[in-house]
Amino acid sequence: MKTDQYVKKSAAAALITVFLWASAFPATKYLLDYYSPMSIMTLRFLIASLTIIAVIAIKKTKLPDKKDIPLFVLSGFLGIFLYSWLFITGVNTVPSGVSSFLVASAPVFATLFSIAILKERVKLLSWAGIAISFCGLIVVTASQMSGFVMNVGVLLLVGASISISLYTITQRQLTKKYTPFEAAAYSVLFGTVFTLIFLPDLIREMPNVPLAINIIPVYLGIFPAAIAYLSWSYALSKAKNTAHVTMFLYLVPFIATVLALLWLGEGIALSAFVGGVVIILGMLISSSTKQSDTS
Repeated sequence: MKTDQYVKKSAAAALITVFLWASAFPATKYLLDYYSPMSIMTLRFLIASLTIIAVIAIKKTKLPDKKDIPLFVLSGFLGIFLYSWLFITGVNTVPSGVSSFLVASAPVFATLFSIAILKERVKLLSWAGIAISFCGLIVVTASQMSGFVMNVGVLLLVGASISISLYTITQRQLTKKYTPFEAAAYSVLFGTVFTLIFLPDLIREMPNVPLAINIIPVYLGIFPAAIAYLSWSYALSKAKNTAHVTMFLYLVPFIATVLALLWLGEGIALSAFVGGVVIILGMLISSSTKQSDTS
């Protein structure tokens, strides 16, 4: 009975996380009419860091060991600074729904990096899933081409997908010693330090932005950044199997597409949607193989 309660709590926390992360796509797209990509990421993670610092103080979370700081710095650079810059800049020229499917390909790259860096073994069916996902990625990319000209935003978003997959590798290493919250929280804090190089841009732009609009970066900082990381850590801690939680991530592109339609009136080309579905299908095949290996 207690196991069922843990499963329900884990699923509820995962769904909250998925919705919050999906909402970041249209919210960021909307903000780009008022702020530059650099200012958005700076303001968002300044707010996220303040929230996380408050949680660290309340929970009396231990500080990282000095010898682990370089890995936290690398994790923050890859998963917070570099990913956010590539993501926000890419979303500027690519519809939110398409963007979410491109970023959703991150588990494919994470698997490839796990093989190359962590020397993980992958079964033949997983390779088939990876191949299927890459076919879907090609379809989504082609949907954003005009003639033979590639939308640079697509390349940036694929770069964001690669960056967040490398972040996943660093998080796997960190969570061998730290809790999911500690690994994520200190990565966010170190990543935020890198964004401060754009603080002069934020200071220059903020006075020209209507006060009501600044509710959105506050939302992005507290909810999709800070609270989503906390709820994701909670979901992982309550889950019987990590794969049962990570499966919820496949909902992000579909929720983001619906939110973009309702909020921004953005549609998504049929070819892009089909390609996105193929990406998810490939990842489902790949992850189901991993799940059977661990069960």
